[in-house]
Amino acid sequence: MARWDPFGQGLQRPLALSSSVLLQPQRNYRAALCMELTKPLVVHDIPSTSLQPHEGSGMEFAGDVMETGIGVTNVKEGDRVIGVTSTKALAEEYIADSKLLWAIPQKIPYEDAAALPVSYGTAILALEHRAQTQPGETVLVTAAAGATGLAVVDVATHVLKAKVIAAAGSDRKCHLALQRGAFQSVNYSKTSVREEVKKLTANKGVNVVIDTIGGDIFKEALHSLAWEGRIVVVGFAGGTIPSIPANLLLLKNISALGLYWGRYRDQDFPVFSSALSSAVLHCQEGRIKPHVGAVFKLEEVNEAFAHVTQRKSTGKVVISIT
Repeated sequence: MARWDPFGQGLQRPLALSSSVLLQPQRNYRAALCMELTKPLVVHDIPSTSLQPHEGSGMEFAGDVMETGIGVTNVKEGDRVIGVTSTKALAEEYIADSKLLWAIPQKIPYEDAAALPVSYGTAILALEHRAQTQPGETVLVTAAAGATGLAVVDVATHVLKAKVIAAAGSDRKCHLALQRGAFQSVNYSKTSVREEVKKLTANKGVNVVIDTIGGDIFKEALHSLAWEGRIVVVGFAGGTIPSIPANLLLLKNISALGLYWGRYRDQDFPVFSSALSSAVLHCQEGRIKPHVGAVFKLEEVNEAFAHVTQRKSTGKVVISIT
């Protein structure tokens, strides 16, 4: 979200591959719209709409509250907030359910704040809630230079005090993960994850795997687990959903766990909300620092998506409305 600053500062800062604001009626605002499937998004001026009693400003975003419904008590006009939604946040304004807004302190920049909800919410739930990661354990992270991967590296290293092995598809991406806190890396375009993890752990294996790729990388990571290791399935960016040989689970007493971050919003909102609140607190206290790999203007939204789909991105790509 964002709004015009009445004191002459211009249009205030942004959000993340989504942008927004809490609404004032009888105004127009710019939004990136899907007019036809498979076609580029189009930026149009569209009219503001009226708030319902429980609504305020709008997948993830950061900005200023411009107006709230009469039933809203958790945020107020002028608050800096982050939020989550399903769609429609690629705009200067967005109306959201107020329970899906979290206040952020002044010291957190809008770009960083906008990068927190999905990536860090996922990382915290995967590491803490699902894998029960303990200090000193070794964590293998696949796609470690992506938004979720770097968030996992950050949380595991700087919050949970675990040792991270970052697996990525290029030397450049491995280097970035090392800069962000990993103590070792594996370039899986050049070598076997399974064999390299054996070397790095003196044949012991890793305690936890957070995997967002699937396919053959998942299978190698599964074989890389130590006794009573845990592997958390977060996604299938590689395009192939793997099968799990049950005998491997039995032989090492391994646990295979799933994490669909968005389902917690409906199934267990306190857990969902707690993860986002923790992300904000860790960022405020300087334990974590989101990596924003690129910032695009709203008019450049199609270039932003191309940057991601062409595998040029690292960390979070942010859309700014300034």
